[in-house]
Amino acid sequence: MAEGTRSLRGGSPASSPVLGGRGRSAVAAAAVAAAVAVGGSSSSSPPGHGFRRVTLTKPTFCHYCTDFIWGLAGYQCEVCNFMSHEKCLKNVKIPCSCIAPSLVRVPVAHCFGPPGHYKRKFCTVCRKSLESSAFRCEVCELHVHTDCILFACSDCRQCHQDGHQDHDTYHHHWREGNLSSSARCEVCKKTCGSSEVLSGMRCEWCGILAHAACYIIVTPECTFGRLRNMILPPSCVQLFSRNFSKLHCFRISENLQTESDEDDDVDGSTQGSAKDVQISTDSSKQTLKIFDGNDAVKRNQFRLISVPRIAKNEEVVEAALRAYYINDDQQEYELQTFTQQALLSDDVINRNDAAEDSNLGSVFRESVPEAWIIRAKPKDEEVIRIYPAWLKVGMAYVSLRVNKDSTTQTVIKEVLPLLGRQMECLQNFKLVEVLMGSKQVQRMVLDNQELILNRLKDIRKTSIRQMNQTRFYIVENSKSIVRVNLFVGGLPPQLSPEEYTNILKDELAIKTNVVSVSHVYQAQGAVVLEISCFSEAERIYMLVKDTTVNDKPLNAVVIPEVMASKIPRNCCPLLVFVNPKSGGLKGRDLLYSFRKLLNPHQVFELTNGGPLPGFHTFSKVPSFRVLVCGGDGTVGWVLGALEEIRHKLVCSEPSVAILPLGTGNDLGRVLRWGAGYSGEDPYSILVSVDEADDVLMDRWTILLDAEEPAEGAENGVAEPEPPKIVQMNNYCGLGIDAELSLDFHHAREEEPGKFNSRFHNKGVYVKVGLQKISHTRNLHRDIKLQVDQHEVELPSIEGLIFINIPSWGSGADLWGSESDNRFEKPRIDDGLLEVVGVTGVVHMGQVQGGFRSGIRIAQGSYFRVTLLKPIPVQVDGEPWIQAPGRIIISAAGPKVHMLKKSKQKQKKTGSLREMRVDSTSASEGGR
Repeated sequence: MAEGTRSLRGGSPASSPVLGGRGRSAVAAAAVAAAVAVGGSSSSSPPGHGFRRVTLTKPTFCHYCTDFIWGLAGYQCEVCNFMSHEKCLKNVKIPCSCIAPSLVRVPVAHCFGPPGHYKRKFCTVCRKSLESSAFRCEVCELHVHTDCILFACSDCRQCHQDGHQDHDTYHHHWREGNLSSSARCEVCKKTCGSSEVLSGMRCEWCGILAHAACYIIVTPECTFGRLRNMILPPSCVQLFSRNFSKLHCFRISENLQTESDEDDDVDGSTQGSAKDVQISTDSSKQTLKIFDGNDAVKRNQFRLISVPRIAKNEEVVEAALRAYYINDDQQEYELQTFTQQALLSDDVINRNDAAEDSNLGSVFRESVPEAWIIRAKPKDEEVIRIYPAWLKVGMAYVSLRVNKDSTTQTVIKEVLPLLGRQMECLQNFKLVEVLMGSKQVQRMVLDNQELILNRLKDIRKTSIRQMNQTRFYIVENSKSIVRVNLFVGGLPPQLSPEEYTNILKDELAIKTNVVSVSHVYQAQGAVVLEISCFSEAERIYMLVKDTTVNDKPLNAVVIPEVMASKIPRNCCPLLVFVNPKSGGLKGRDLLYSFRKLLNPHQVFELTNGGPLPGFHTFSKVPSFRVLVCGGDGTVGWVLGALEEIRHKLVCSEPSVAILPLGTGNDLGRVLRWGAGYSGEDPYSILVSVDEADDVLMDRWTILLDAEEPAEGAENGVAEPEPPKIVQMNNYCGLGIDAELSLDFHHAREEEPGKFNSRFHNKGVYVKVGLQKISHTRNLHRDIKLQVDQHEVELPSIEGLIFINIPSWGSGADLWGSESDNRFEKPRIDDGLLEVVGVTGVVHMGQVQGGFRSGIRIAQGSYFRVTLLKPIPVQVDGEPWIQAPGRIIISAAGPKVHMLKKSKQKQKKTGSLREMRVDSTSASEGGR
């Protein structure tokens, strides 16, 4: 191999934030060394930018200092559109988008949801406002235009270990811009946010804010800020995902994702690029279609550039490179043209040499822009960077000159001495090619005899953009252990592990040599599969979606493995359950917010497998808390699942907090979480959960034993319904109360789309109540009540209600506050239920208005109700018609631990975001 440049570049994390930045963190020294400004700028230019003086035709703000640029002249980067005062040029530290991939410390792909419209946000790539449809990452604060998504680098938060460059020490993960205009810098305490430009820096773990000039002096180590005790540390989470979609890894509903990524790319590239470069009507200019390789031609993904008709070839090449965010020397590239006929062909081979077809006619030549492919000129030798994958801190690399005879094996042989590993055997190492795409990070092990220059040529022929996003890592050979955990639900309950295995063999054709059942949840009809083969895991996951067992669809969830031994002692992670169907669209907004504030692996969507995947994931965590975002029914669902799985949890009694999203939200009111979520800052909610007080609450078991057969039995002969057991947290109603709930339930089933707000839901309750106002029922004649083995005579009532908490029907006090020597003062943990009667709809309305209370009947711990005829029954808002028989209510096992919001108000500060920072450590780092 020819002798050439061979050096190890890197630095200390203490002196260089980019080494701990893991994203577009920039350090002037490293960035300038790696960057060459477009247009031949001198080495003293800001990192990667190619600034030119421009005439301003509209109000413009500086991206460095955020101040207004007075006068008619400013300086703009020709690649990323960074605007600056002349006086600010020498201070610019933010790197250009063209060198951003070279500054990525650990490549982590983004998790993009569907395109949407985001007000007052800016694109991270081109720095322009998101006026049209755009993408945002569901895990970090990245926002990009549809046509910029291909150029976004893979610098998302690293939320778990995946066997590639795993770290135990975490550094700040900086993201530029999209801060509120009131944001303040942690270092200089001045305003660092702007609603006019992409400006300011924010750590996406601890929330610390800083100016672009200030953040480089902040201590690189991140302590996760105010929420450190609630965040599941990324170093404690392991997930082997390979080709699993990021949406699958973070259990984000697939109905949010568009149907075809490929189609999205085509549309975004063609339409989005046209928004910046309109087909010119100026006769002195021409608009050209530029493809960056064979892949772009196949997908019809092009960029439009506008150049003077008399432009030199070098100027056109330079403009084409800028369009693809490449800052290489334009002398190394050339443009090759092809005809419209070739463009329509599926064959991209030799199309550059095809002669123009005269039959196309002048219409095509005049209306369709001329199309070109930008190609890299062949080289006899070049310098490549080799990154050592075992490096835990820093972003060092070896620069190595390779020629036409250089193979993977010779590269490894030359690199090892430069890394101090010259005494080790070559067979212990491999060279891995990594494509750092914004949507997926792809790794490929190179064959030992593969010619490196040929490999580089193939990549550039496919796409010069991909070449800019490709790295080579030298990796130690180690026996990789693949372990994918797949939660499969929807199976028949109460079966043995062998029976579940047989079902999976029959329905999914699982390979038992690589698939084993590691956990069985018989009561819920669910299993956890441990799979030691990526392709088998992917096949099973995709097949489960279209599989039914006993006419019930199966569901699959990719779940991470939490390494409990690595969790710090003072850490009590928060397990978050969100019901996106509750509270209109607020549930989905909260999902997005909590994924940003916490580790997304601790946030679970209840419509995707229910609570069980979350509890299984946290089963080995020694101490954790739970936050349930939903209505009272959702809270009951989660508490019921917790009761069933409690014996399999190391932390068998986690405390549960509530973020009320339902209609009544009675339990949320009692525990001071409010009448309903109305858009409070999710960060302040998490702080309130952290400061909440632990209280106990009774739960009750209701046994429903029908003595008569169910209606509709064939030939009038049928067995009575088997006894059914339900759990109660709030209250249980018989009669008029349950009848109104049943009518509301039927109305919601007929038109579910209308029931998306508390106001509308309460309006429907009022409507069904008015319809029942003249009805007369004699419930006291149709039921008999025993309390603690004593018969209780019922007064003339239409509804009988058993209450466990002092809130009923959206906050009404049914028991009342008057003292009564016959009964004890009710508490949620006294082991007693209160029995109250209502005389009809009018009485219920008076209770709701606070004018009356219910009729106090009894207080006890064991109840037997005998039904003499079918009667409406509701438990915690879930109604049905109960056949004649017995209802037995008794205490349900141990009391449940709930979190009650503390009365102490938070101290007011200048900004909520400032509270997210551990000010002590940050201030010390800044000084």
